[in-house]
Amino acid sequence: MTIRVVLVDDQELVRAGFAMMVEAQADMEVVGQAGDGRQALALLETVEADVVVMDLRMPVMDGVEATRALQARAELPRVLALTTFDTDEDAFAALQAGASAFLLKNAPPDDLLGAIRVVAAGESVVAPRVTRRLLDRFAGRLVTDERARHRFDALTDREQEVLGLVAEGLSNTEIAARLFLSESTVKSHFGRVLLKLGLRDRVHAVVFAYESGLVRPPNDRPD
Repeated sequence: MTIRVVLVDDQELVRAGFAMMVEAQADMEVVGQAGDGRQALALLETVEADVVVMDLRMPVMDGVEATRALQARAELPRVLALTTFDTDEDAFAALQAGASAFLLKNAPPDDLLGAIRVVAAGESVVAPRVTRRLLDRFAGRLVTDERARHRFDALTDREQEVLGLVAEGLSNTEIAARLFLSESTVKSHFGRVLLKLGLRDRVHAVVFAYESGLVRPPNDRPD
């Protein structure tokens, strides 16, 4: 199956370089390019994409705002956020907006291509433990969402338990050992969590755990 990629960056030379790299892969094709977030949203009304490689800092509409706007769509591609700046704030903004991956623009080509494949497969590139560190650091910007809490209450007790352990950064193997379950059973439970909550991957499950109040920021946790 060919991975359909849209490239969004305000620098034409950067897009051209990424396009050459992607088109050289047997399992990928570039289906469109845009110079800012607004152009990207318009483009994605006309083409179907699996992954959007999105620069975060652009004029007119930046990558964070464009990524957030994509979340309102029924059929949305996954977003791989790119930035020149290695800052937690950029990573936090991208993940909270709905990105499934965060990479620096100067990452090796194999890292970028690998990230596109991972994201297209429905996984995230940022580890849940890293996501939790970011959310703990920027917890003051997170507001518990009552709608998220209502969705959380629709989960079974076991599904809530699995989600809580995912939010702690545990792998399926670690969760299975903790709960005395098989790894396949854990995968089934977590798959139902994603389906019921309308989430795409583990990173967004961690974000949801904070928004629903399942996980509390460090300064709000009991000693």
